[in-house]
Amino acid sequence: MNAPEREAAVELGFVGSGRMGRPMVRRLVEAGHRVRVYARGAEARRALARDGAEPVASLAAAVRGAEALFVCVLTDAQVRELCFDEELLPVLLGGPVLAVHTTGDPRTVRALADRGVDVVDAPVSGGPHDIEAGRLTVFAGGERHAVERVLPALNAYADPVLHVGGPGAGQSVKLLNNALFAAQLGLLAQASRLAGRLGVEEGVLLDALSHGSASSNASTASAARGGVGGLAVSAGAFLRKDLRVVTRLAGELGLSLGAMEPAVRALGELLPVDGD
Repeated sequence: MNAPEREAAVELGFVGSGRMGRPMVRRLVEAGHRVRVYARGAEARRALARDGAEPVASLAAAVRGAEALFVCVLTDAQVRELCFDEELLPVLLGGPVLAVHTTGDPRTVRALADRGVDVVDAPVSGGPHDIEAGRLTVFAGGERHAVERVLPALNAYADPVLHVGGPGAGQSVKLLNNALFAAQLGLLAQASRLAGRLGVEEGVLLDALSHGSASSNASTASAARGGVGGLAVSAGAFLRKDLRVVTRLAGELGLSLGAMEPAVRALGELLPVDGD
């Protein structure tokens, strides 16, 4: 594991210490930052303390005196519940930058920006292993001054950090990324079915594709998980959630997913039953 480069230490607040959030916190601590993490469970607080973070029992304690508040929860609804809190919102106005790692509706961060919050939507591409290696991809949306304020902290675990536009642009790019990824998986599922009819095993096909012009992250990740179905199961909850959002946004614009739509439907046959 590569140690994060040390930037000038700052005080940070963090909400969400799960599968993605906890390794982010570890990298921030290793980079020399003081990180106060809002955690409700006693075991979670003990684990965070072992990592060198400062667990706190309230959102107000996490954000007090912080240069930025990072939010890495599961759903857009949780982001809205947290960030539009009547006690937190006044603290954010003219204070810390709010950086939202959760993938969700771009209108959520735009609404926060309209209220006067310095907000950066920073959805990610990659997993915990990418965080540990310092190579997580971040699609950052927000005003340039806000992105620049959180960049030293993001550099602890992300490379590249791509500034893709104003508030909401990061969410839009991430949603389109996931729609394309889902479509690629749907096409792979169809190709695998045809391969079976032609007498070629799925694993053999996926391995061969990794050496050909059709190679992609989708085919490589599918091979690593024993097939397209295995990847669909592991990523299904996240893909279904994000596909629901991007499909709704497109529909409100009078559009569809276009050529991606049949492939996404094919993938839908492999996704686990929606429990979101």
